[in-house]
This record gives sequence, structure tokens and C-alpha cells, in this order.
Amino acid sequence: MGTTWLLPEWSTGPTGDEQAVLEAAKAAGYQGIQGANPRRCRDLGLVPTTFAIHPHPGGLAGQASFWAEQGFACCTVLLGTGMEDDDGAARLVDEVLTASAEAGIPLYVETHRATVTQDMWRTVRLVERFPELRFNGDFSHWYTGQEMTFGDFDAKLEHLAPVLDRVRYLHGRIGTSGCIQIDVGDGDPTAVPSVAHFRALWTRALAGAIAGAADDPVPPPDLQIGFAPELLPAEIGYALLVPGPDGTRREEGDRWAQAVVLTDIAADCFAAAAASPLGA
Repeated sequence: MGTTWLLPEWSTGPTGDEQAVLEAAKAAGYQGIQGANPRRCRDLGLVPTTFAIHPHPGGLAGQASFWAEQGFACCTVLLGTGMEDDDGAARLVDEVLTASAEAGIPLYVETHRATVTQDMWRTVRLVERFPELRFNGDFSHWYTGQEMTFGDFDAKLEHLAPVLDRVRYLHGRIGTSGCIQIDVGDGDPTAVPSVAHFRALWTRALAGAIAGAADDPVPPPDLQIGFAPELLPAEIGYALLVPGPDGTRREEGDRWAQAVVLTDIAADCFAAAAASPLGA
């Protein structure tokens, strides 16, 4: 739903209330929606998923039970603040795992700046301590925040294998080493080099999900893997502003149209993952 927040009037995206957005998403070929009324989603044949911000321990079990009762397929969680020591991070992760198991709903900790997963090295350490941990991969935060292009990118992918094996949901956003969200045009990696890097990340993560989701402590419903293009507006610091035709600053691209491009890229990545040795 965030992709439709504050869309410029020149966007090709839907206008109107939540029902109008859901109908437009259905017509565009999406199979699920994150962040909308679950009953409205189900009435349209869309899989509903949700999200949460959980900066401090306590109360997650009750929330997870509510999400399960509402019929959400899963929840992605921004966990902590990034200022926790190791024991504090462990308490938060343990709460996620316990709440997920008790409520019977997958809770996926998001790789996100200003959370317990803001650092790649620490996230791998959390997996070593909690191998049952599962993730929503929003890799733009690492790609920009930890400047993944600096040094050996392939070596970093290998180091991240324990995390990538445990990704069960993806937030679709592509950035550069200096900007977290960019317009990728038609997705041609020769024009936008970071597209190739994100293809590698998404393909590896999807292969891990294909290979391992059935054995998860709380498997995703129907073993479905969520990909949600999450392109957020300039008002909250994501979309870039550039001079428009009249010289007025505006978003550099149409986020609604870009979401389709990213979803098509993800579909290609899924096909490649399924044909890979790990996915097979």
C-alpha cells in the first residue's frame, strides 16, 4: 500500500480510497497486498499481509494472535532501534520467535536501518544464535547504508548465505551506494548497474526460500513467497525529487509504474532461482 501513498497527480496509479487501490492492484495482476484491510483483500481474492514496528520488548504475542485471527498470511517486523546490545537484541528476537510459534503466523524480521538488523555482520551472528529466525529482505538498506558495492560484492553474498537462506518475503526497492530508492527505468542493468546486484540478492534469497520454506518452524501459508514493491514518497525521505518539465521539483519517476517493473524483475529472479541448484 505504501507505493500508493501520496502519488503525484500525474502518476498512472490509482486514486481514491483503499477499495479503489485494491481493485486497481487486482486489475494490474498483483496477487496480494501488504498493509490493507484483510477482509477487503480476501473479497477480491488478494492475499493480505501486514507489517509492524516493534522497537521495544513486550506485547508482541497479543499482536501476533490478533493478526492471525484477522487472517493475515504473515507480518514483517521492524525490530528494535539498532541501539541494543547483544542481549537486548536477543530478547527481541526471542520474543518474535515465541509469538510466531504461539500464534501460528510467520513473523519476518526486516533487514532495515535503525533496527537490530541494520548491520550485516550482526545479522549473521543473530542467525547463528537463532537459526529459526526468518527475514523480510529489504536489501536497499544494506546496499546503501553499508555500501555493499565497496569491496567484493560476491564475497558479501557468500557471507550473507545464512541470512539469504532464511528470507521468506522481499520488499522490492532498488538503490545505489548513495541513495536508497531510485527509478530504474525499464530495469536494464546496463543502464542501472545496481539492478544486477539486486537481481543477485533476490535470486539467491528466493532460491533459499524455495529450498527451505517447507521446513520452517512456522511455514508460510501454501509455501507462498511474498514480494511487495515498496516505493515510498518523497515526503518521508525515499523518492528523489528532480526538476519536472515546468522546472518544479517532483518525484523522479512514477512509483506505480516502477512497482510493475520491479515485480517483473522479481518474477525473472524467481524463475532463475527455481532453476538453480539450490532452488531445484
